[in-house]
Amino acid sequence: MKLKENEIVPNSEVFIIENGDPVQKNIDVFLKDKKVIIFGLPGAYTSVCSAKHLPGYVRNHEKFKEKGIDHVICISVNDPFVMNAWGKENNVGDKILMIGDPFLNFTKAIGADVDKSARGLGIRSNRYTMLVDNLKVIKLQEEEDTGACEISAAENFLELI
Repeated sequence: MKLKENEIVPNSEVFIIENGDPVQKNIDVFLKDKKVIIFGLPGAYTSVCSAKHLPGYVRNHEKFKEKGIDHVICISVNDPFVMNAWGKENNVGDKILMIGDPFLNFTKAIGADVDKSARGLGIRSNRYTMLVDNLKVIKLQEEEDTGACEISAAENFLELI
């Protein structure tokens, strides 16, 4: 990943669902003047993402709030409809903001893109978690392999912040 701690998150266009429709927004709308956790993953409905990464952040949402976190954001290279459906299926409610990065604008801007074509997935995001305070990366944990969810897992990241 080319983005490092103490750097500013690059502004990129992402998508969310609002009132049933996809809406394009700049990522800085969610980060400016806020303390935010962003966790990125290879894809909605994929095995490790569904079994560990997203559920860990849903379960630990209150613990992040207790640490002064304003928002927890899940971002993947899926479209916003897929992210919205996956969020509903995992009962994220208002705990996690589900953001789609279908054109890899954000993922490529931070250097988290990885080629998973051999597994039939195409270009995806590596698995990572970061703490961002008013656009500045305070803490960043990136997995060496997209199949692992250890240093970026909610429970482990909580201990670092």
